Amino acid sequence: EVQLVESGGGVVQAGGSLRLSCAASGFTFDERSIGWFRQAPGKERERVSCISSADGTTAYADAVKGRFTLSSDNAKNTVYLQMDSLKPEDTATYYCAADFPCLLGIMGVTADFWGRGTQVTVSS
Repeated sequence: EVQLVESGGGVVQAGGSLRLSCAASGFTFDERSIGWFRQAPGKERERVSCISSADGTTAYADAVKGRFTLSSDNAKNTVYLQMDSLKPEDTATYYCAADFPCLLGIMGVTADFWGRGTQVTVSS
């Protein structure tokens, strides 16, 4: 059974940093892609970042490129989203997701497996 458990959300001032974690079980990262989506109130869900199961490369949405870094610890089956230079527009519920297209810098728009989400609030 695939399970994804997020942690690390919180409240931070603009310009600050947070690190989100997603502990995965039921699969390994060379079997299924894994990454993050986010959804702000009243807005559509949007892609954030992913790690490809094919070659371990990462992809980022333009809105977070250069500020967010996605990494993985295969021994712990955990991925980390380091978020720096946070902006108020980064405020959203962040969802860890697995099993979706993530290749050649392109990230799919939906996934087969989802975590429950963790709230990130960036104050101005």
